[in-house]
Amino acid sequence: MYREKCIFFVLFFLIAASLGSQSLEPIPGEVQRLAAFANPSQVWGSGIESVIESAYRQCFKSYFIDGQLMNIRLPFAEDHERDSLVEGGWEFLGKGKLGPAGLWPVIDTALKSDDFKKYTSDLKSGKEQVIIFDIAAKKWKVSQDIFDIARMKAGSYHGLPHKPYVLVTGGGVKDSDVYNYLYCIAWIGLDCSGFVWHTLSYIAKQRGINLGASLRRLRAVPSAADASYYVGTSFYNSNSREIIAVPDNIKNIKPADILLFRAKDKSMAHSAIIQSVDLAGGVIRYLQDTDEAPQSERGVHESFIYFDPKKPNASLKDTSLRWSQQRFSPFPGEKESAFSEDGERYRAYGGGRVVRLRIISTLAK
Repeated sequence: MYREKCIFFVLFFLIAASLGSQSLEPIPGEVQRLAAFANPSQVWGSGIESVIESAYRQCFKSYFIDGQLMNIRLPFAEDHERDSLVEGGWEFLGKGKLGPAGLWPVIDTALKSDDFKKYTSDLKSGKEQVIIFDIAAKKWKVSQDIFDIARMKAGSYHGLPHKPYVLVTGGGVKDSDVYNYLYCIAWIGLDCSGFVWHTLSYIAKQRGINLGASLRRLRAVPSAADASYYVGTSFYNSNSREIIAVPDNIKNIKPADILLFRAKDKSMAHSAIIQSVDLAGGVIRYLQDTDEAPQSERGVHESFIYFDPKKPNASLKDTSLRWSQQRFSPFPGEKESAFSEDGERYRAYGGGRVVRLRIISTLAK
């Protein structure tokens, strides 16, 4: 049943997202009726799984770009991981915490800009070329130099963290090209904890709670400050009384629990959120925002953990579990991720952990 839900979601979510796009022509009535079934409650019921799904779908929007219907996802935001070679660095819009409601209008403007039109025009030149981004300067240029192209094809990458190189065929625009522009030129995206915060805030809002206001009081956040800046991954890993540690055996995990992945220094470097747990089917679905993913999945995306339903006591650190999420470098040619997939990353450096936000725990009952 769980897999049927996921197939159902894939088939109808694109239609539903299309209906929500302001840039599309009206869709025939029959398709509209089909799209109605893509409502999260039709797939996930009326529980918290459906609420989380709704928050997730807000991170996608359909556009007509270069004559193609594209389902664009919110990019990953990464302020200071790439700017070590740049004096002054840069900062993503809203510091990676702004959320879909604030980001989509800015994306709308970016995709209507003359600069983006020039970018898409060059991408359909019909010639192989290398797009060279300068993130700090918010600029890009095209190189058709045969040596630049040959080096990229040979796997000799000459880009830098703040100046990614991307080899393109000149055959037109792909959604990954749109991602590259939004990330490198527009500085738009959500970071991992920003996405988790967006989802938790949405859950609370549906239950009539302003999560930011609640945590502002509990965390003594200054009145002029944005509460989301105070509840990042380090907060989820803190000893705050608002954080409930959850033994990471499968049977203990619930929707809205937060997955934390450890860094070399033992701190937590990445967070994701559980959307659903199917004990009978042996599947955990979790949602995250990262750019160490296949090109088509960079940004907000879904991931799965498959387990033996007969072993609900298994820990997420158990090597028998199969984690679907493969990890790749954000731009092809860059240094590869230290881990091949999320399970390996979760088990690394002493292992990750699962936590629960106390306020959300009470709302989810």
